[in-house]
Amino acid sequence: MIEYFDSHCHLTDAAFREDREAVLLRASEAGVRRMVTIASDVADARAALELARGHSGVWSTVGVHPHEAGKASSSAVEDVRALATSHAEVVAIGETGLDFHYDHSPRDVQRALFDAHLALGAETGLPVIVHAREADADIAAALRTMPRGTMGVLHCFTGGDAAFSEAMSAGWYVSFSGIASFGSFRAADLLREVPADKLLVETDAPYLAPVPFRGKRNEPAFVVRVVEAVARLLERTAEEVAELTTGNARRFYGVA
Repeated sequence: MIEYFDSHCHLTDAAFREDREAVLLRASEAGVRRMVTIASDVADARAALELARGHSGVWSTVGVHPHEAGKASSSAVEDVRALATSHAEVVAIGETGLDFHYDHSPRDVQRALFDAHLALGAETGLPVIVHAREADADIAAALRTMPRGTMGVLHCFTGGDAAFSEAMSAGWYVSFSGIASFGSFRAADLLREVPADKLLVETDAPYLAPVPFRGKRNEPAFVVRVVEAVARLLERTAEEVAELTTGNARRFYGVA
């Protein structure tokens, strides 16, 4: 069976409260044997860690999403550091970044926490998961000035030439979601520019379900459809893209 790696999902989301175990079973049956559940704040990171501890092939992250930045406590950065450095199941810092579309948090607070997360990535040696929406120039500026050696990924990438250029210069990864299956997807040319060894796929479940499930709750099993969409855009086989992205994700997160 082809094996897949969902590099970014949110298994602790309330959307999975009633049937989380069934969701994980469907993923396994579809060949999705590895996944990383992404934290949105410190409390969520603790829940994600507990989930990862109880399931083989599931790992977690720790970080504060830009939507939650305005509500973060003064100890948030230290809490992220403590969780990141004391649990083997924690394999990345984030989700962090900038979101100037919704602006749920003040922009200066978003940027300060983003910079702090990038610094933690360099300090801990863990990769950083970056959310970017309508903040291309600011994301690029943060990557340009981040500590040397910081590794990361532009997750759920849909465009942004400046951030893309800085990420490529830094040797970062770029991840594509179900949006790659939408007729409105406008980053196909940039997708084709991503080096083969820096390409990741994700669901961002429960959000952004790929065609033909668009509009429904997303889940890790649907990363199979994301792989198929990316393969079409690259004019490669789904099997090739699955093998490639699984290997990349294992290397990126440092997992077996």
